[in-house]
Amino acid sequence: MANLGNIAMLAELDGAILVDKPVGISAHDVMKAVKAHFNLVKIGHGGTLDATASGLFVLLLGDATRFTNDLMGGDRTWSVELALGRETDTGDRAGNPVAEKDGASVSREAFDAALAEWRGDVYQAPPAFSAVKLPDKPGYEIVRTAEGDDLHEKLVHVYKYGVLEFAPPKARLEIRAAKGVSVRALARDVGRALGCGASVADCRRLRCGGWDVADATPFMSLMKLDAVDFKSRLVPRTAFPRP
Repeated sequence: MANLGNIAMLAELDGAILVDKPVGISAHDVMKAVKAHFNLVKIGHGGTLDATASGLFVLLLGDATRFTNDLMGGDRTWSVELALGRETDTGDRAGNPVAEKDGASVSREAFDAALAEWRGDVYQAPPAFSAVKLPDKPGYEIVRTAEGDDLHEKLVHVYKYGVLEFAPPKARLEIRAAKGVSVRALARDVGRALGCGASVADCRRLRCGGWDVADATPFMSLMKLDAVDFKSRLVPRTAFPRP
């Protein structure tokens, strides 16, 4: 808990804290832990992140919470490892298998063609299930997060894919996409275009809007800071990137 003598100083903070979230904790729990540990009064975020994903998570403090919608509207860049040949109900490694086929024989030509099919303006339906981290337990609970009207396709935009590694049944991509794109749904759809299925084996958010994970503080390191050092990590509103 922050020193009581610094509570007033922290309560007046107005800006952003860039957190490098680890795998295995939800974005909500990160926000809740930071708020409690540093006695913060007003806190929000600039876009959530799955418990199975790591990377950039932007916390907004004080009056900066008014910029939530602006930040959530920014483009995202992801580093994603695909497991070719394995589709799950959540679209990631924590889910239950839906179909398992041979992903090792996928050719680079077929892979590039599948990516091209899911580039640009595409209609995408979100995964019906998500993996939720259980408090104080090693596993995940699979919960329904979309049904009925929430499963309707919506128009989203994928700017580009960069193939960083292609070694079937594994492939690693860098994906730049607009707000609203689900990486887990992209893995599912690319896998279906290939005919073998696919899911996310690893996912890391590298950038969000004008923010970069290289400038973020790892969550566990952040929680070890005193109030003064925590304040030194603050990005003031005057230094926010333009939308």
